[in-house]
Amino acid sequence: MKFNQSLLPDSFLRSVFHRAPSAVRAASPSSHRSLAASGRALFTRHVCRQKIPGVSSGCQGGCLTCSDYNGCLSCKPRLFIFLERNGMRQIGVCLPSCPSGFYGTRSPDRNTCTKCRPECDSCFNKNLCMRCRAGYYLHLGKCQESCPESLVCSDTQRECVPKCPVDCDACLINDTCTRCRPGLYLLLGKCHHVCPEESEPNDKLMECSLQVHCEVGEWGEWSPCSQAGKTCGFKWGEETRTREVVQFPSAYGKPCPPIWEKKECVLKRRRCPGQGKGRKGERRGERRNRDNRRDKDSQDESRRERKKDRERERGETGDREDSENRNKTEQRRRRGQNRDPVVSPEGGGPTQ
Repeated sequence: MKFNQSLLPDSFLRSVFHRAPSAVRAASPSSHRSLAASGRALFTRHVCRQKIPGVSSGCQGGCLTCSDYNGCLSCKPRLFIFLERNGMRQIGVCLPSCPSGFYGTRSPDRNTCTKCRPECDSCFNKNLCMRCRAGYYLHLGKCQESCPESLVCSDTQRECVPKCPVDCDACLINDTCTRCRPGLYLLLGKCHHVCPEESEPNDKLMECSLQVHCEVGEWGEWSPCSQAGKTCGFKWGEETRTREVVQFPSAYGKPCPPIWEKKECVLKRRRCPGQGKGRKGERRGERRNRDNRRDKDSQDESRRERKKDRERERGETGDREDSENRNKTEQRRRRGQNRDPVVSPEGGGPTQ
C-alpha cells in the first residue's frame, strides 16, 4: 500500500528530530530536510505495523488514507481531494473531477481542488474563467462588471457579445443571429426578407429551410400481359410496372415523377381454357353470335308489328266512330225535314 508522506503529522517529525543526536540538530537546514525525509521513510516502512490513532488505511470511496474525524487525508492516483465544510471542520472527499467553482491542480504528491475567483462561476485555472456569476460578464477569460464599447452585455450568456445587426433581435458572438425582427426569416445565422434559392419559408417558425425534392426508386418488373384482368381470350393487352417514392418532397420541392406506367402487348394465349379449338371453335362462336343477333332482330320486328297493329286498331276504331256519328247526324237531319209542313204554291194552307 502506498502512503502519501506529505501528510505525516508534524508532531511525529518533531519527535524524530528531537530524538536525533545534538550534532545532527545543530546541522544546517539542508541536513534538517534530509532528516525529515529519513523520518518520512521510516514512518512509511512502519505504517502497516504501527497504527496511528484516528488514521485508517482501510478507507472507501477513493481514499488512500482517512481519518475518523476529517475524512480522506489522501486519495488514490488520479483522484482530487476536495475539502467540504461541515460546520467548523472540513471533511476530505476524493473526486474524479472538481465541482463547479473549483479547478483541479495536479502535483507528484497530491491532486487538489482549488476555489475559483469570487466573480467566477467556473474556471480552468486561477487566471482563466469559463463562466461568470450573475452581474459579471466574461471577456477574454476575465469576469467584468461592464463590457468594452464595441461590445454589449448579454445577461443570458453572461458574456460580452458584439452588437447585433440591424435585422437581428438576438445574436451570438461573431454576429450570428438567433432570432430575427418580425417579418424576416432566419437562415444559417442571417436574416432574409425572402428566402434564398433552394430554400423555402416556414411561416410558423419564421425560418428558411432547405428544399426537399422528391426521390423515387428503380422501376419494378413488368406485369403479365392481360386485358380486363384476363391473360387469354384477346389478341392485345397491357403490361404495367410501378416504382416506390423514397423521399417525399417539401412544399416547394420538385414533385414526384410518374410512379406507374403501361404499354400495349400481344397476348401469348388467345384462347382461354374451355373454348373451342381451331376454326371449329371460332365458327361455333360466330354462329352463336349470328343466332343471337337474329333472335334480337326478330324480337325487334315483332315489337314493331305489334305497335303497328295497335295503331291500326286505334285508327279503325276512330273511323267507325266517325261513320256512326255521321249516320246519326244524317238521320236526325232527315227526321227534321219530315216534320216540317209543306206549303202549297197557290197560297193555300199546308198539305198533308
